[in-house]
Amino acid sequence: MMSIILVIWGFLLISLMAIGGYFMFRKFLKRLPKEDGKSIMDWEEHYLEETRHKWKDEEKEFLEELVSPVPELFRDVARQRIASKIGELSINKQENIIQRSTIIEGYIIATPKRDHKFLRKKLKEKSIDTTPYEPLFQQSKDNYDFDWREKYQK
Repeated sequence: MMSIILVIWGFLLISLMAIGGYFMFRKFLKRLPKEDGKSIMDWEEHYLEETRHKWKDEEKEFLEELVSPVPELFRDVARQRIASKIGELSINKQENIIQRSTIIEGYIIATPKRDHKFLRKKLKEKSIDTTPYEPLFQQSKDNYDFDWREKYQK
């Protein structure tokens, strides 16, 4: 009986360490500098700092509503990633303040396709038409990583 408990405990301990190591390794990879000398996380922080003054309270609340389905443990990371993509779009569009349409576009681009159903549901609750965003919904997140700017311009 005791040996079974030890085996189960050992398996549980190794499994939890492997899961934690996986997430730590992913964060480490995001911190590695790319060709331009900045990492993914450096660029996220850059876009957040550059656009911090552009956010109005209503837009911050709207973003909070959109990220509310994300489990609380991961919500801060998701919020930062999405807000940085929104900031990048805002800079590219040369907006003076963050627009609701930019928030929706940034959310679509920054999140995996499987999370789009939550966005669609939230937009439907708010009576916001998703028709202008359908081309973005149709693309997968993988396509955004390399050439999302070119596709967005079209």
